[in-house]
Amino acid sequence: MNDLAVHARGLRSLPPSCGPVRLIAVDGHAGSGKSTFAGRLAAALGGAPVLRLDDLATHEELFSWTHRFRGQVLDPLSRGEPARYAPYDWTNRCFGPARTLDPAPVMLVEGVGAGRRAVRPFLAGLLWIEGGSEASWEQGRRRDGPGLSEFWDGWTVAEQRHFAVDPSYPFADCVIRRMPTGYAWLEGPHPTAVASRIVTDGEA
Repeated sequence: MNDLAVHARGLRSLPPSCGPVRLIAVDGHAGSGKSTFAGRLAAALGGAPVLRLDDLATHEELFSWTHRFRGQVLDPLSRGEPARYAPYDWTNRCFGPARTLDPAPVMLVEGVGAGRRAVRPFLAGLLWIEGGSEASWEQGRRRDGPGLSEFWDGWTVAEQRHFAVDPSYPFADCVIRRMPTGYAWLEGPHPTAVASRIVTDGEA
């Protein structure tokens, strides 16, 4: 159940969803452990690319980044071409040098809202990291320290508003539960062949 390598094989067996790419979203509340999980899953996938939505959002556009994601990443990948995007510098409040993201058999997109309505048509699978909003936010505040408390105050309001009108959880194929020695993969609230294939393959 906790063997990421086994679940990685299940993801690789899914049909491509964005050109030649099997795009897998890792969504959940801020502070829930998405980045850590995505990093471990990417390693189990043999070094799969991970696009972090923190690179597309800005201070002024915490959730209004879909136009950049579509134009710079999704559209090129759907044509089998490399994506090219400029990651946002949260310290200097500007976009940095452009990065190139070549198509790969499996690619992860990680961040709050990764499974939003505008992105779902391009996804091969949507994974939701289990964890309530309040507990996740508290964990995130502890991680970032008091210096970012004002940012977190604004973020929690923005996240609540986003999920109120564009929830991801009801469409999750799998729910990922953190365990003492790894992760449990549970079938999500969206009963699809994708969910059954991932969970069944992973538990085989």
